[in-house]
Amino acid sequence: MYRKEGYVFQDGKPILAVVRNYEKKDFKDLIMIQQQCFPPPFPSELWWSEAQLESHVTHYPEGALCVEIGGEIVGSITGLLVDFDPDNPFHTWEEATDHGSIRNHKNSGKTLYIVDISVKPAYRKLDLGKLLMQSVYERVVHDQLDRALGGGRMPGYHKYAEQLTPEQYVECVLSGELKDPVITFLLRCGRTPICVVPNYLDDEESHNYGLLMEWKNPFK
Repeated sequence: MYRKEGYVFQDGKPILAVVRNYEKKDFKDLIMIQQQCFPPPFPSELWWSEAQLESHVTHYPEGALCVEIGGEIVGSITGLLVDFDPDNPFHTWEEATDHGSIRNHKNSGKTLYIVDISVKPAYRKLDLGKLLMQSVYERVVHDQLDRALGGGRMPGYHKYAEQLTPEQYVECVLSGELKDPVITFLLRCGRTPICVVPNYLDDEESHNYGLLMEWKNPFK
């Protein structure tokens, strides 16, 4: 299984962080993180349930990771393996993840699809999201997969929806004219855009759009 220790920094002070696979004993903590990370208007029915988390650790435990600070779980990332056709990229989050349950995980898949990443708001300045994402990239390289892939929310888009198409909004983020809390973060993590996907997720702030973004295995 996976375990990594490394230092992150808070106000210049190094703090030890541990990334590891999450287990059944962690489920309640993981659900609490979701509640803090995705408050209304984000749909509460999209928070993890214990049944979904059980499915994650059953179908693809290698893609179920959490990060601890001082023994406290403060973030997580979840993935599954899928087949991905770059010539037919459009899909919904529910289709790609089987409604978050990942029962459609394919051991033979060459794309690690990122279902979700969450970090407690109080810990977001420690770059833990980037640490979790790097851990996924390490799995991609170790298992000789093609890419990490996922759809990023566009929560800043609702502020500009009357003036910009979603594609124009993304271009403004890529040019540095605008910043988006999710898309800008994913760019900092090394992800690159593929296309805007309509009706990707029930998400009022993003007007239901998602930006499909990938990280390609540099050794393939």
